[in-house]
Amino acid sequence: MEGVDTPPAGSPAIRTIAMPADTNPAGDIFGGWLMSQMDLAAGNLAALTARGRAATVAVDGMKFHRPVRVGDEVSLYAEITRLGRTSMNIHVTAWRRSRASEDSEKVTCATFAFVALDTDGRPRPVAEN
Repeated sequence: MEGVDTPPAGSPAIRTIAMPADTNPAGDIFGGWLMSQMDLAAGNLAALTARGRAATVAVDGMKFHRPVRVGDEVSLYAEITRLGRTSMNIHVTAWRRSRASEDSEKVTCATFAFVALDTDGRPRPVAEN
């Protein structure tokens, strides 16, 4: 992952700015904040795909390749990689861009597993609704 990377084509599921409130005592952006943003991006796509409620049930391992700094623009791209009867896997990649630069760097990626839920919170077919 040396040098400048190119984010995926298309629009991100979420784009946000890393703020001072999202840092640890050393001034670095919390990994947990970034993971929550990734879960939100995956959740948007899961709800759209399920046409309703969906819950995160698992996340594969994450490795942080680059730090995110206060003021960075963070773009999160989401795509479905597996669609089951009641579940789906959504791969999310996180990219950072300094506000003063056009260059983007891939920060991390992970695959989130979601299950479509009915009004009682039980699994239901994804295509139902």
